[in-house]
Amino acid sequence: MAGENCTVFTDFILLGLSGRQDVQRGLFVLFLLVYGVTVIANLGMILLINLDPRLHTPMYYFLSSLSFCDVCYSSTVSPRMLADFLSEQKRIPYHLCFVQMFFFGFFAAVECVMLSVMAYDHYVAICNLLLYTVVMSRRLCTQLVAIVYVQGLVYSAIFTYCTIRLSFCNSNIINHFFCDFPPLLAISSSDTTVNEIVMFTYSSCVLGSSIVTVLLSYSYIITTILRMNSAEGRRKAFSTCASHLTAVAMFYGTLVFMYFRPNSSYSMDTDKMASVFYTVVIPMLNPLIYSLRNKEVKGALKKAVGTKLCSE
Repeated sequence: MAGENCTVFTDFILLGLSGRQDVQRGLFVLFLLVYGVTVIANLGMILLINLDPRLHTPMYYFLSSLSFCDVCYSSTVSPRMLADFLSEQKRIPYHLCFVQMFFFGFFAAVECVMLSVMAYDHYVAICNLLLYTVVMSRRLCTQLVAIVYVQGLVYSAIFTYCTIRLSFCNSNIINHFFCDFPPLLAISSSDTTVNEIVMFTYSSCVLGSSIVTVLLSYSYIITTILRMNSAEGRRKAFSTCASHLTAVAMFYGTLVFMYFRPNSSYSMDTDKMASVFYTVVIPMLNPLIYSLRNKEVKGALKKAVGTKLCSE
């Protein structure tokens, strides 16, 4: 792929979040704690859902899938970032950069669509309560999760293929803390017009269809809630949706800011700060949001802790 006058690079250099060693040590401690909480909280959520029979419902099946995605999603970025905080040369081999980019794109797309599937599940649970167990059968839930992962695979494969075909002759320095699509396009010596069109079009389809699904689902949900005669029923329905709406607002809001703002307002430093939020912080917050605002999850946690204490 290298032209006659093209310098062939065997690795890329990540500039990271900061060039100051004292700041990097502080960031290492901070993000190590964040990553530790992310892994423990999400794996704990998965374990809790699997152990408690009361949580063996479609809603918690999807929540378990989201927690698994959050662990994988964060793990594509955080370990490498933590290692770079402690090293002077933040080099990443050429092939590993594209491997990281592929898995990051894959799990980001999975998370995006999974949130819309959860919105549809909430719609069925609230608007068609009597048919909920019939409509949201285990087979359908499994099929929906499979479709989500296939879609994520296609999304990331297209982006990675388009990017790996580019030439990188002028520079191998990536002004970011991980290998993402936009920073790689920024240093490519090839014409990236096609890549930018593909990225914008496909991202618009994936994110746009997910947002439309969420908006339609919640428009029906809100209409149904307002028609309820019972104040307790309305409170419970709103409580059920509050956690999911918070997660949706954080994730979709950040993605829209990242990939759909005008080029004139683009800033790599701002881009990196936003990336930290949706790659590191959101995967940590999701299980905390769902556990702190959910009585069934808190009840299952108390039961599990109580059983553990009694067994000792």
